Amino acid sequence: MSFAPVINALALPPDARVDQRVPKKLLLEQGAPTAADKRQIQDGVEEMVWIAALKPTNVGVPAFRDDVREYLEIAVLTVELRASAKPPRLIELIHRAIPYPVVLVTGHGGAVCLSLAHKRWSQGETGKVVIEDVRRTEPLQPDAPTAAEAAFLASLALSGLPARDLFALYQGWLDRLADLEAARITGAFAPPDSAGRAAARRQGLDAHARLQHDIAVLRAQAAKEKQVNRRVELNLRIKRLEAELAAARETL
Repeated sequence: MSFAPVINALALPPDARVDQRVPKKLLLEQGAPTAADKRQIQDGVEEMVWIAALKPTNVGVPAFRDDVREYLEIAVLTVELRASAKPPRLIELIHRAIPYPVVLVTGHGGAVCLSLAHKRWSQGETGKVVIEDVRRTEPLQPDAPTAAEAAFLASLALSGLPARDLFALYQGWLDRLADLEAARITGAFAPPDSAGRAAARRQGLDAHARLQHDIAVLRAQAAKEKQVNRRVELNLRIKRLEAELAAARETL
């Protein structure tokens, strides 16, 4: 598995590079709350490499601190998964195991996935950090990308991201993931020109996913419904949700 196209796209400064293997023991100790999770890590992870540590001293971007979170550095990691691995759960476990916000590039079955997740202080345990929503791309073929994927990779360079602080920098990468997700729906990769537009896109994507799920549930119910009146009612609800879905698509 070659992670080079994605890592090169990030355009990381040489001073930030670490390029060290990370023992699987770290994940087992820090990222496996259950015995089943330990088995997933043991059986599913082939190799993890710490590619870079992005700090104010090597990227020229200030640290971020408020009452919710503290970003002193961003870790860039690659993880090669075995064929039998279950990527969604393993990606979440890896993000949980690392105390810093992580730019994670996972390889599985010849494809790669880029994932990120904001972190904040735990409200229940002092000093403990917990992850928020994990966002990840669909599997990519970086050696033979689609037009949208090529544009996405070209947008990842560190120098083109917000530099107010490390939180804004990390959010910039998260927004690029949202841009690619939107491109899979609209057919065009077009990063928004403002923070407000980026936030609107994220909300639109959440609404689009929710509406697609609700429509699928109603269609399944309508297919099984034997009462004509009830089936008509379900189909009308589907029509209304399809109109909302079209409106949500326009926000992307």
